[in-house]
Amino acid sequence: MTIRLTLGRALLIALAVAGTEGCDFDIANPNSPDRIGVNPTRARVAAAATGLLIGSRADHADLILDLGIIGREAYRFDGSDPRFITELLGPNPVLDAGSGAFGGDHWAEPYRNIRNANQLLAVVGTSNALSDEEKDAVRGFARTIQALDFLTIVNTHTQDSIPIAVGTDVNAPPAPFATNAEALDHIERLLDSALTELQNGGSAFPFTLSSGFQGFDTPADFAKFNRALRARVDVYRQNWARALVDLQGSFVDTLQPLSLGVYHTYSTGSGDFANPIISSVVENFAHPQLRDSAQLQPGGQRDRRFLTKTFQRSSTTSSGLTSDLGWALYPTPSTPIPIIRNEELILIRAEANIQLNNLTEALDDINFVRVNSGGLAPLAPFANQAEAINALLYERRYSLLFEGGHRWIDMRRYNRLNQLPIDRPGDVVHPRYPVPTDEILARQ
Repeated sequence: MTIRLTLGRALLIALAVAGTEGCDFDIANPNSPDRIGVNPTRARVAAAATGLLIGSRADHADLILDLGIIGREAYRFDGSDPRFITELLGPNPVLDAGSGAFGGDHWAEPYRNIRNANQLLAVVGTSNALSDEEKDAVRGFARTIQALDFLTIVNTHTQDSIPIAVGTDVNAPPAPFATNAEALDHIERLLDSALTELQNGGSAFPFTLSSGFQGFDTPADFAKFNRALRARVDVYRQNWARALVDLQGSFVDTLQPLSLGVYHTYSTGSGDFANPIISSVVENFAHPQLRDSAQLQPGGQRDRRFLTKTFQRSSTTSSGLTSDLGWALYPTPSTPIPIIRNEELILIRAEANIQLNNLTEALDDINFVRVNSGGLAPLAPFANQAEAINALLYERRYSLLFEGGHRWIDMRRYNRLNQLPIDRPGDVVHPRYPVPTDEILARQ
């Protein structure tokens, strides 16, 4: 059984009925909850909120693997499914928009979760079991998760063909396509509306968040996560000054661990599922260029991020591709996967300052990350903005390695996809995922 079967088929069946995150939640009959309706009880609201976390998690590990392959962070040598090479890399590959497993992927799962959030938003106001503050807390949570799911769709299918006006009625006509800019506008509106609701949401959520939200499990603290996502969207939109403003409301802090952040959690508990990209998955390899491009620490060792996130393994060749590096990032089935961390936020601040030509401030943040995360010597002052951008992209590459397709997204943002390695004649670097064929046909 391949990872694609686990995440793309079996998991979707489980998530469609809103399972549970193992020991993190205690929900009656988690594998078959009732559909949420008017005047929901506290238990039904809690089950729906838990379902949104699980739905958002559904595509996350799959996304990391796929975008890691396209962005030349990773390989997957899977004898039972060669499409990890033939479709994602080449030679002469085409992402098959008719296949939900590959070219049509990273679409159905987030849209399903967006629809589930709409269902919760439509009825939470009718609940007699919640206070007005608690209703706002639920709304702010649900809209933030929706924004995160929409961002997954935009990041993978970045083109003028993304539905945003998606309702709750599965029998309604399909929503019209919107431009990429309109989709990003929508994400910003969701995050900003959610922030207002979280600020009015009182001191506690009327449900329990997973342990991956430790420290962000009250409306006020969850709002910091909301602003962190907004800052990420800001730099994607080149809204540099706004990014610095939103970071002030986030949890960016050089006095806190770089690992501080929000995570998707996994477990081997009943009704849950394990982290599917753990180190022991023998089919998954790190791209050998990660070793070649890693800078050296003062003692001569390679960048500490490379050394801690990969490990040496037996050399394997498949279809003309070779690697002797495995992934050490996720050592156990219960290892969480980051959604967004302090380390990324510090580098977002550096990027915004570079683009605003505040090179001294940017250098401070870049050196903080490279010294404390990479074990590298600090850089001298930047001669110009171009040098600073090169330094930033290096730090982002190794700091965010195999966490969310950041390398592919970054190189596309800076029009540098042609700088990613082509390992064999005929291979390509895909700039985006196609809109699934079914979506196109539904509008004809």
